Amino acid sequence: MPTSSLAGARSPALRRWLVLLTAAFLIATALVVAPGGRAQAADTLLSQGKTATASSTENGGTPAAAAVDGNTGSRWASAFADPQWLQVDLGATSAISRVVLNWEAAYAKSFQLQVSESASGPWTSIYTTTTGTGGIQSVDVTGSGRYVRMLGTQRATGYGYSLWEFQVYGGTADGSPACGTANTAQGKTATASSTENGGTPASAAVDGNPGTRWSSAAADPQWLQVDLGSAQTICQVVLSWETAYGKAFQLQVSDNAAGPWTSIYTTTTGTGGTQSLDVTGTGRYLRVNGTQRGTAYGYSLWELVVHTTGGGSGPVIPPTDPMNPDFGPNVSVFTPATPQAQMQAKLDQVAALQHTNQFGSERYALLFKPGTYAADVNLGFNTQVAGLGLSPDDVNINGHVRVEADWLQQGDNPNNKQNATQNFWRSAENMAVTPPNGQIERWAVAQAAPYRRMHLKGAPEIQLWSGGDGWASGGLFADTKIDNTVVSGSQQQWFSRNSEFGSWTGSVWNMVFVGTTGAPPQHFPDPAHTVVGTTPVIREKPFLYVDNAGSYNVFVPALRQNSSGTSWSHGPAAGTSISLSQFLVAKPDTPVATINAALDQGKHLLFTPGVYHLTDTIKVTKPNTVVLGLGMATLTPDTGKSAISVADVDGVKLGGLLIDAGPVNTPVLVEIGPPGSRVNHAANPTSLHDVFVRIGGGSHLGKATVSLQVNSNNVIGDHMWLWRADHGDQVGWDVNTAANGLVVNGNDVTMYGLFVEHYQQFETLWNGNGGKTYFYQNEMPYDVPNQAAWTSGGSTQGWAAYKVANSVTTHEAWGVGSYSFFQTNPSIVASHSFEVPDTPGVRFHDLVSVSLGGVGTIANVINNTGGPANATTQQRYLVSYP
Repeated sequence: MPTSSLAGARSPALRRWLVLLTAAFLIATALVVAPGGRAQAADTLLSQGKTATASSTENGGTPAAAAVDGNTGSRWASAFADPQWLQVDLGATSAISRVVLNWEAAYAKSFQLQVSESASGPWTSIYTTTTGTGGIQSVDVTGSGRYVRMLGTQRATGYGYSLWEFQVYGGTADGSPACGTANTAQGKTATASSTENGGTPASAAVDGNPGTRWSSAAADPQWLQVDLGSAQTICQVVLSWETAYGKAFQLQVSDNAAGPWTSIYTTTTGTGGTQSLDVTGTGRYLRVNGTQRGTAYGYSLWELVVHTTGGGSGPVIPPTDPMNPDFGPNVSVFTPATPQAQMQAKLDQVAALQHTNQFGSERYALLFKPGTYAADVNLGFNTQVAGLGLSPDDVNINGHVRVEADWLQQGDNPNNKQNATQNFWRSAENMAVTPPNGQIERWAVAQAAPYRRMHLKGAPEIQLWSGGDGWASGGLFADTKIDNTVVSGSQQQWFSRNSEFGSWTGSVWNMVFVGTTGAPPQHFPDPAHTVVGTTPVIREKPFLYVDNAGSYNVFVPALRQNSSGTSWSHGPAAGTSISLSQFLVAKPDTPVATINAALDQGKHLLFTPGVYHLTDTIKVTKPNTVVLGLGMATLTPDTGKSAISVADVDGVKLGGLLIDAGPVNTPVLVEIGPPGSRVNHAANPTSLHDVFVRIGGGSHLGKATVSLQVNSNNVIGDHMWLWRADHGDQVGWDVNTAANGLVVNGNDVTMYGLFVEHYQQFETLWNGNGGKTYFYQNEMPYDVPNQAAWTSGGSTQGWAAYKVANSVTTHEAWGVGSYSFFQTNPSIVASHSFEVPDTPGVRFHDLVSVSLGGVGTIANVINNTGGPANATTQQRYLVSYP
């Protein structure tokens, strides 16, 4: 009998045929128009997630529920006998217009589609065939019932009946749209008349977590309202009351947060518990207006759930063919069969286009399927090169994957072009590289240029600067193996995590090694090597790969505790794979509404290379969602709304994204968890990997108050550069305004490789307890016009680069540096780089302040300790504080 996964098809060729046929049929059925001009896309999928039963199952791995779970990698399979049936309970009588059967190789030659008002019948046939062909069958039908059944009467093979998916489409019995099953309120903005305390915010009633709640003051009246984001037709509201419930209340709708309000439900006899209330009303805002409490306490809701009738009129989510996905024109996929000259010509073309294209809109991803290649990959701006194997060693490049410092003039000498301090926004991931004839490799980079999950073989050394007398400023090795020597040269600071080196030589101001074998011994400040033996908690960045059948998947590495070395070089990496069929593959012209509809359906999200101009926030509300960008995919919020918000849920992964602030000031560009988040996510934290933010510098104006705000607990940051531009266009103290790079309100948040630069107030503000930072690099703003414009706390000169709030009792940081270059006004003084409460639980290790070229002064390293960095003494080091 076929197996219980996609591998169940009889051969790789058959598997590929089935997947391609699935995609073709899904696209066709999404667009087909029925007689009378009614678009089939307007029907609602009624069956997904509903209760399914069957006459039999082949084994425990092929239950009836697998045919209605929305996962084309799981299936129902029956016993090897005739007849057999599978049926789904739609929950209410519905008009059935279409049934889609996605057969596994074991299909039905003869079957009927039947409807009934009862699970036990009688059944009415609405479709009959004796010539079933398997594959994907999209059947237009006319019928009505609560239960829909596929009755198989003749098998086409010696096996049973097997369906990857059984999908029933339609509306309510009177032809109106069906009431949806998605919670439209989840993750949306909620407000209230009052809250009992800080632990019971309004947002807790719409976070999808039945263990958190909103509660009000103990008085009448009180209200809770949620902004659904747009006008919605509301068909059901579910109130999950805590013990303190509403005896008398109304459900009200409005198109305005301030009203007027229209009541769609009223009661004076509320009983508490869980109330499922069928309603009819339309509005953007829904409010629970309590007028009489059921207890002496306030009003308290574990969850407010809102169901709406989309009628299928929302965005059509295009399917993704995992065998042949459409990545758009800016992704090149090479195979070992690609002619070498053709491949190298494409690599050279992209390199030439992106060589100096620092702020251009062009984005590229260069992907290599498993195999061996002869190639020279010279990476320019906004370009990603990546292997498509499960292990870096599955893709072998005999040649180079390199970054050179040969375009930006350093100083006044036009022949001296060795400045790598602006080599930003590029990445190499998941491949092995062997330079020819024992040549060295060069990775001369600055910020936002990760060298991740790489294996450098054969080269006697890799140089992290030009190899001459030039400058370089920052970078990352993560999950990477360098067989021989790393030479850091003039590289000013570097962060290495969970990597393996033959050896390391070099240091300037701040070299940090966490969970890295082959690192130099701990020594600070000369050389400035900060060494932490193990990484306390980490998840590596998810990545795209192709399996042995030729199907694309995303691998999500498992959480690791107290680890050292790479995740892959001592055996297969732990983790899970997600078929690309479960992703929306977005293009720059994909509407935000389509993206959010896909996320609401439980889809993951893959951004192809390009610039995405957003008119609304991308809202991630489901736990374990993966949002992954290719080729430095860039999100620009044009209307002042956040680019991305993540609900206070488990296990979301964001990776490979550049957020470029738009012309209308955005209060928070990226928000992880709503304000007041309280859930413990230690077992499955949200993680951010290679997430970069830019304020200004490009062709358009950029403004934002806060670049990244972390409200959830236990979040992991894995390499971030938050940058208020100091050069380029649209740059100036009153032009590209931005107060804070990072604000952390959650507890037990951990940051690895944190770069925050040039913000106008506290560049990093840490309000949560239990925080940890491993490596911090900062430059204070260059363009402070005068001391009066840059003063904190009423009298403190400047704003600290890293502020731990006075209320914090536990916090720890290793390898932290802050630099000043007050170019506009060299008389500017910053009182200190780091400002922290004097308490035993707040500890810093290996700190440095630098006055770059002696331009400006940092009076102390941390609080009133460390002494000045200025023209006389440009570097100040401190081994520990307190």
